[in-house]
Amino acid sequence: MTADHISLVAIVVPDYEAGLAFYVAKLGWDLREDIELGAEKRWVVVAPPDSQCAVLLARASGPDQTAAIGNQTGGRVGFFLRVGQFDKAYQAMVAAGVVFEGAPRHESYGSVAVWQDPFGNRWDLLGPPPV
Repeated sequence: MTADHISLVAIVVPDYEAGLAFYVAKLGWDLREDIELGAEKRWVVVAPPDSQCAVLLARASGPDQTAAIGNQTGGRVGFFLRVGQFDKAYQAMVAAGVVFEGAPRHESYGSVAVWQDPFGNRWDLLGPPPV
Protein backbone atom coordinates (compact mmCIF):
# COMPACT_ATOMS: atom_id res chain seq x y z
CA MET A 1 0.00 0.00 0.00
CA THR A 2 1.34 3.44 -0.90
CA ALA A 3 1.21 6.49 1.31
CA ASP A 4 -1.45 9.11 0.73
CA HIS A 5 -0.31 11.63 -1.86
CA ILE A 6 -1.57 13.97 -4.55
CA SER A 7 -1.50 11.88 -7.69
CA LEU A 8 -3.03 14.19 -10.32
CA VAL A 9 -3.74 17.81 -11.06
CA ALA A 10 -6.05 18.76 -13.92
CA ILE A 11 -5.19 21.30 -16.56
CA VAL A 12 -7.98 22.42 -18.87
CA VAL A 13 -6.86 22.41 -22.49
CA PRO A 14 -8.69 23.30 -25.72
CA ASP A 15 -8.31 19.72 -26.98
CA TYR A 16 -6.43 16.56 -26.09
CA GLU A 17 -4.16 16.55 -29.13
CA ALA A 18 -2.90 20.08 -28.43
CA GLY A 19 -2.10 19.05 -24.86
CA LEU A 20 -0.27 15.94 -26.01
CA ALA A 21 1.63 17.87 -28.68
CA PHE A 22 3.04 20.17 -26.02
CA TYR A 23 3.54 18.04 -22.93
CA VAL A 24 4.57 14.78 -24.63
CA ALA A 25 6.00 15.74 -28.03
CA LYS A 26 7.65 19.03 -27.03
CA LEU A 27 8.56 18.55 -23.34
CA GLY A 28 9.22 14.83 -23.60
CA TRP A 29 6.84 13.83 -20.82
CA ASP A 30 5.41 10.32 -20.66
CA LEU A 31 1.89 9.54 -21.83
CA ARG A 32 0.73 7.37 -18.94
CA GLU A 33 -2.91 6.85 -19.87
CA ASP A 34 -5.18 7.66 -22.80
CA ILE A 35 -8.53 5.98 -22.32
CA GLU A 36 -11.64 6.66 -24.43
CA LEU A 37 -14.63 7.40 -22.19
CA GLY A 38 -17.25 8.00 -24.87
CA ALA A 39 -19.00 11.19 -25.95
CA GLU A 40 -15.64 12.59 -27.18
CA LYS A 41 -14.24 12.42 -23.65
CA ARG A 42 -10.92 10.82 -22.70
CA TRP A 43 -8.86 10.17 -19.59
CA VAL A 44 -5.45 11.53 -20.65
CA VAL A 45 -2.63 11.50 -18.10
CA VAL A 46 0.88 12.84 -18.75
CA ALA A 47 3.88 13.26 -16.45
CA PRO A 48 7.58 13.98 -16.48
CA PRO A 49 9.57 10.73 -16.53
CA ASP A 50 9.80 9.10 -13.08
CA SER A 51 7.40 11.65 -11.52
CA GLN A 52 4.95 10.53 -8.87
CA CYS A 53 2.47 13.35 -9.55
CA ALA A 54 0.93 13.60 -13.01
CA VAL A 55 -1.26 15.96 -15.03
CA LEU A 56 -4.73 15.08 -16.24
CA LEU A 57 -5.36 16.87 -19.52
CA ALA A 58 -9.03 17.85 -19.35
CA ARG A 59 -10.61 19.04 -22.60
CA ALA A 60 -12.73 22.12 -22.06
CA SER A 61 -16.44 21.45 -22.26
CA GLY A 62 -18.68 24.48 -22.52
CA PRO A 63 -18.06 28.21 -22.34
CA ASP A 64 -17.14 28.37 -18.62
CA GLN A 65 -14.39 25.78 -18.99
CA THR A 66 -13.19 27.30 -22.25
CA ALA A 67 -12.92 30.67 -20.52
CA ALA A 68 -10.79 29.07 -17.77
CA ILE A 69 -8.12 27.78 -20.16
CA GLY A 70 -4.84 29.40 -19.12
CA ASN A 71 -6.40 31.17 -16.16
CA GLN A 72 -7.22 28.35 -13.78
CA THR A 73 -5.23 30.03 -11.01
CA GLY A 74 -6.29 33.62 -11.58
CA GLY A 75 -3.07 34.63 -13.35
CA ARG A 76 -0.73 33.28 -10.66
CA VAL A 77 1.86 30.61 -11.16
CA GLY A 78 -0.15 27.52 -10.35
CA PHE A 79 2.09 24.64 -11.36
CA PHE A 80 5.65 23.78 -10.37
CA LEU A 81 8.12 21.55 -12.19
CA ARG A 82 11.09 20.67 -9.96
CA VAL A 83 14.17 19.39 -11.77
CA GLY A 84 17.47 18.05 -10.53
CA GLN A 85 19.61 19.85 -13.13
CA PHE A 86 18.15 23.31 -13.56
CA ASP A 87 20.49 24.68 -16.25
CA LYS A 88 20.20 21.55 -18.38
CA ALA A 89 16.40 21.51 -18.11
CA TYR A 90 16.14 25.24 -18.79
CA GLN A 91 18.32 25.02 -21.92
CA ALA A 92 16.39 21.99 -23.22
CA MET A 93 13.08 23.78 -22.74
CA VAL A 94 14.37 26.93 -24.47
CA ALA A 95 15.61 24.78 -27.36
CA ALA A 96 12.16 23.16 -27.58
CA GLY A 97 10.56 26.59 -27.91
CA VAL A 98 9.05 26.88 -24.43
CA VAL A 99 8.17 30.50 -23.63
CA PHE A 100 9.85 31.86 -20.48
CA GLU A 101 8.69 35.14 -18.97
CA GLY A 102 12.19 36.22 -17.99
CA ALA A 103 15.68 35.08 -17.21
CA PRO A 104 16.26 32.52 -14.46
CA ARG A 105 16.84 33.90 -11.00
CA HIS A 106 18.25 32.42 -7.84
CA GLU A 107 16.20 32.51 -4.66
CA SER A 108 16.89 31.06 -1.23
CA TYR A 109 14.66 28.07 -2.11
CA GLY A 110 16.39 27.42 -5.44
CA SER A 111 16.78 28.47 -9.03
CA VAL A 112 13.53 29.51 -10.70
CA ALA A 113 12.24 30.61 -14.10
CA VAL A 114 8.58 31.23 -14.93
CA TRP A 115 7.29 29.68 -18.15
CA GLN A 116 3.96 29.23 -19.87
CA ASP A 117 2.44 26.34 -21.69
CA PRO A 118 0.82 27.27 -25.04
CA PHE A 119 -2.55 27.57 -23.28
CA GLY A 120 -1.40 30.34 -20.92
CA ASN A 121 -0.90 28.31 -17.74
CA ARG A 122 2.00 29.72 -15.74
CA TRP A 123 4.59 27.32 -14.33
CA ASP A 124 7.75 27.65 -12.24
CA LEU A 125 10.75 25.64 -13.35
CA LEU A 126 12.47 24.98 -10.02
CA GLY A 127 15.94 23.68 -9.36
CA PRO A 128 18.12 23.24 -6.30
CA PRO A 129 19.74 26.34 -4.81
CA PRO A 130 23.02 27.21 -6.54
CA VAL A 131 26.18 26.12 -4.72
